Amino acid sequence: MDNIINIYTDGSSRGNPGPGGYGIVMEHLQTGYFKEFSQGFRKTTNNRMELMAVIEALKKLKKTDSNIVIYTDSKYVSDSVEKKWVFKWKKNNFKNKKNIDLWSEFLNIYPSYTMRFMWIKGHNNHPQNERCDYLAVEASKKSNLLIDEIYEKNEIKVL
Repeated sequence: MDNIINIYTDGSSRGNPGPGGYGIVMEHLQTGYFKEFSQGFRKTTNNRMELMAVIEALKKLKKTDSNIVIYTDSKYVSDSVEKKWVFKWKKNNFKNKKNIDLWSEFLNIYPSYTMRFMWIKGHNNHPQNERCDYLAVEASKKSNLLIDEIYEKNEIKVL
């Protein structure tokens, strides 16, 4: 495959729910492009941050003609896409599923790209995964955390 962009993602939540963040490392091996991104939220979950990292990485791509390989240590994310579960969830209107807002956003972006997900074991000394983990945890510790509005609004409804 030519024109490959490797995207490494990780999410973190200190407490679940609790302050959280995501980390992204993007590499375009043919051009040498390398970029890191992260963001923290005041109250969220690990799974939300894992999925949000993927979505935010895809939103940063400027072209759709690349072959995207997304490396994640989240079975929740990789299996949901690679095993086609999320497409069945959508057909069933996401009945009894969490993170509907993020899965819907992902599914709106997904058709624009040729992508595949690769699961990698977390905390296993994989350099890019370790870096994403560091970025995610550090983002969750910042003082200017964003509000994960949909999560917090839905959490209040449940209480």
